Formats: sequence, C-alpha cells, structure tokens
Amino acid sequence: MRKFLIVVDETPECMNAMRFAVRRAQNTGGGVTMLYVIEPDDFQHWMGVARVMQAEARETAEARLLQLADEMKALSGVMPEFVIREGKRAEEVLKFIEEDPDIGVLVLGAGEGEGPGPLVSHLVTKLGHRLPVPVTVVPGGMSMERIDAVC
Repeated sequence: MRKFLIVVDETPECMNAMRFAVRRAQNTGGGVTMLYVIEPDDFQHWMGVARVMQAEARETAEARLLQLADEMKALSGVMPEFVIREGKRAEEVLKFIEEDPDIGVLVLGAGEGEGPGPLVSHLVTKLGHRLPVPVTVVPGGMSMERIDAVC
C-alpha cells in the first residue's frame, strides 16, 4: 500500500498538507504516516534538565499527533501511522523515507509568506537529489475546499 508522508508541526501549512494527504489516501486506497521530529536544543543543559525537556517535547509530539489523527479519522475514516524521531528535521525526514519502502509521496505544506518555508526549501533545494520519492507541495493559501476539489 502506498503511503503519504506528512511532517507534523504546529504551523498552519501542516494542516493543508494533512488535508491533501488524507484526501489522496482516501481516494486512492493509500495510507498516511505522520512524522513528528523533535529537534535538538542548541543549548546544553544539565542531564536532569535535558531529560525533563525531552520528556515534555515527546508529550507535546504525542498530543499533536493524537489531535491530528482524530481530525483525520473524522474527516476521512483514514487512521494514520505515527512516528516520532529526534534530530534535524530534514535529515530525519530523508532517513525515514529511505527506511520505509511503502512511502510513495512526501506531502509538504508551503508557507504563505516569503518563500515556501525552511523545511520545503531545505528538502527540495539541498536534499532533493537524495529524495527517493516525489514531493507534493501544497500552497499555504489554498483553501480546504480547493484541496478537496483537486484530490
């Protein structure tokens, strides 16, 4: 089964990518995998503080994934897979795609401001030659109705 991979974060464009991926999965009999990457903190902490911060980041990731999964299930009946990784976002996305041969399409949401956003820019311009799957970039200003219409 072909799976659509979305990278989950707190941005509005994440919702467009999610909507597109779930509608495509629903219309093609595919699945959806939601990847949440916890990026390392640049500041070095004491061991105990670092563990607490890591646990809080993981709880935040789990809560966000569960929230979006509920919305996805209500919208389409598709129940997504969850994956939480730690590291640099773009590198972890690439590693995950290389590890899961069922990923057929990476779906990213572009920002509405200047440029498509840091993740889209990095993955497409700097790592694009290493991506083993096509990338669909959903415009940030695209309405939910328009996304439904094109899927």
